[in-house]
Amino acid sequence: MYGNAYIDPNDKSHAIIAGEDPQKLAEFEDRISRGEKVEPKDWMPAEYRKQLIRMIEQHAHSEIIGALPEGTWITRAPGFRRKLALMAKVQDEVGHAQLLYSAAETLGKSREAMINDLITGKSKYSNVFNYPAYTWADACIIAWLIDAGAIINQVANAKGSYGPYGRALDRICTEESFHLKYGHDNVVTLATGTLKQREMVQAALTRWWPPIMHFFGPSDKISNHTEILMRWKVKMATNDDMRQQFLNMYVPKIWDLGLTLPDKNLKKNAAGTWEYTEPDWEEFKRVINGGGPCNAERLAVRRMAEERGRWVREALNTAESKYIIPLA
Repeated sequence: MYGNAYIDPNDKSHAIIAGEDPQKLAEFEDRISRGEKVEPKDWMPAEYRKQLIRMIEQHAHSEIIGALPEGTWITRAPGFRRKLALMAKVQDEVGHAQLLYSAAETLGKSREAMINDLITGKSKYSNVFNYPAYTWADACIIAWLIDAGAIINQVANAKGSYGPYGRALDRICTEESFHLKYGHDNVVTLATGTLKQREMVQAALTRWWPPIMHFFGPSDKISNHTEILMRWKVKMATNDDMRQQFLNMYVPKIWDLGLTLPDKNLKKNAAGTWEYTEPDWEEFKRVINGGGPCNAERLAVRRMAEERGRWVREALNTAESKYIIPLA
């Protein structure tokens, strides 16, 4: 009954929507329920805008930071063909970040502000990119399973309510599907190779499994944002639903390769739901808040890139302003 400014006291989102115009909010939510897309010039609740900026910005940061652990293996990838493939993949990931920064800018936050929040540690990015890639097998596991998780997340959210984000995700998912095939090919090659190769990929999978289980975010029981984001179709699936989808699609493929997973409790129950050891959410919080093994290193690289590229940005801005023709 938003039209009458009535707010159900049992509605957990009432504190979020209380400051909005009831009629505009009702019209907005009617549009969402009809499946219409919200565009940048449309009216939207302040909290909708805020949560979209948070979500898209963190996604953009994750793409650009996510290129770093794999990028370190470009010169060491086995064979020229795999070097070229990995170089193309890293280039794609950086391009995805640019698409996402552009989508976030439509909501009113400048790219410069977003980058500054990243390199100062104010903004977060995905936990998985704060772990080291010790071996070539680590890079292969990232390319296969991290990208697999990303596709599950992005395919769902591409159907969300904000137009620019959905369109960016459509393009990103097309490219990610190639990355997934590339990663799977690498893992299969190692898993069916020599004893040393099999041991290397198994060790990498064991290392990466806990961060992968963290990847979809906290359990729905403790997530602070799920309810309102689902209602406004900013998120189209809950964290636990996406984790279940990932397990359903990829655990059988992992087992088919003769690889094992470091969770003795992992099994599918009679209802068809995967049971697993609850991830260590304190570890997740520590890493996402800057305490992971590679947080400082990753941000240091981005700060260095920002400083080294400053002269290029300044030169471009100078050249652009030189050729602007005054209106009067």
